Amino acid sequence: MKKLLSILLLLFTSLTLFAQNNDIEMADQLRNNGKIYIVVICIVIILAGLLFYLFSLDKRLKLLEKKSDRKN
Repeated sequence: MKKLLSILLLLFTSLTLFAQNNDIEMADQLRNNGKIYIVVICIVIILAGLLFYLFSLDKRLKLLEKKSDRKN
């Protein structure tokens, strides 16, 4: 759990470095039209899906490891 929190903390601190660049015209246009929120929501949904998949895969692998240890 500590590793996950530290990775998330490093991720969010690195995002603030990228957020300070205001020379991107496409982002300004999306922000003016209000469509930037849709882009952010899509990215969050994709990342949440990937994280859910990875955690469920990890859980299944742990169960398989426990079963294989019991048989030996």
